[in-house]
Amino acid sequence: MTVAGRHIAIIAPPTAGHINPLVALGTSLVAAGHRVTLVHMADVAAMLPRGDVAFAPLDHPADRQGLLAEHYRKLAQPSGPVGLPRMIRSTAAMTELLLAALPATLTRLGVDAVVADSVEPAGALVARHLGLPFVTAITGLPLLREPMIPPPFLGWAYRADALGRNRNNGGYAVSDLLMRPVTRIVTTYAQLWGLDPDPQQQWSDRLQIAQCPAGLDFPRTALPPSFRYGAPWRLDEPVDEVPESDGRPLIYCSLGSLQGARRSLFAAMTAACAAVGARAVVAHGGGLSDGDAASLPGDPLVRAFWSQTRILPHCSAAILHGGFNTVLDALAAGVPIVTVPLAFEQPATAARLKRIGAARIVSAADAARGGLEPALRLVLTDPGYRRAAGLLAAEMAMAGGAADAAAHVEAALRDDAAVTPARLDLAQDRAACAA
Repeated sequence: MTVAGRHIAIIAPPTAGHINPLVALGTSLVAAGHRVTLVHMADVAAMLPRGDVAFAPLDHPADRQGLLAEHYRKLAQPSGPVGLPRMIRSTAAMTELLLAALPATLTRLGVDAVVADSVEPAGALVARHLGLPFVTAITGLPLLREPMIPPPFLGWAYRADALGRNRNNGGYAVSDLLMRPVTRIVTTYAQLWGLDPDPQQQWSDRLQIAQCPAGLDFPRTALPPSFRYGAPWRLDEPVDEVPESDGRPLIYCSLGSLQGARRSLFAAMTAACAAVGARAVVAHGGGLSDGDAASLPGDPLVRAFWSQTRILPHCSAAILHGGFNTVLDALAAGVPIVTVPLAFEQPATAARLKRIGAARIVSAADAARGGLEPALRLVLTDPGYRRAAGLLAAEMAMAGGAADAAAHVEAALRDDAAVTPARLDLAQDRAACAA
């Protein structure tokens, strides 16, 4: 078997924000002559668009119908003393399922390389266990630690001084403590498989390829030679009907795929748009009922989904929760942002947007008290915000997107003169599953 005929497995968290860009990357790899299969629990199959990237279920007793919906319910309420630990436990359980099931599944499929999302440690660990070459795909913010870079789930500003370093060290210590349920699972399987459990081993020394453009990230001084910044990985979206202009600027409003049921926050968004003489274009991801959608103030245009890359170039600004893919699409269109970060990496993304001057940040509490209107008015009237977004748009337009990322993946995998499909030590793997 030659490198040109690889069978590449994609391993990622089961959420649209990770799967959609990786499917775009996989589609470019298929166009280059490879076979690509996304592997996860059976319920994830419905998330894949029709296309060239195949899907394979885990075929494991713990993979039952409804498991994905249960996981989503926990992800939708990720904050507070109850919600955060519950979300982390659910994430740990997902990683444990993948570690238990992937070795046999990848062996059955004849996989000979892995694209492992940086947020899901099971992909890299199983690739190492099976002796498969792997590359790291970074669909969100780069998670590589550096002393001057704040933890990726905190909205701290960049500080290149001793205060910043000490603050970051404390933040990482708390983060490590919170993530112990995941770390324990990964360490257990690494030790059973005779592998180094050091988290640094999760990162490929062949290639770490990111959607994130360099201009959006904080300044870094210790990136490995295998790291590459990039631009959004997207499939071509269908042409969408652009609303007929009535003279009002359009404002794109989205809370992503997990937070779209927040009717009160959407109402604050659409009211702010109306107050500044604009019209909201709302994408709620299926989270609002027809009644909820109809009751939003300000005469908004409301759908579950819009073709995001098609509608954003017609918008004057965006009000977003700071989900990474929507932020990238807004920046790619040169659209300034008002961000209302809610959870996950959203506060950290917002801090980066503020640093480059492309966004205003409004807390969810301030949004409920009318704080969106002045922020939106400012990004619409101060040309500096659009200018900053335009600089990122120009950088991403030069980066090449999914096709360029696929070329980097191919080059990284070409280091092997021959390919050996996954082989499984069944006795060793049974011992791991029993643990």
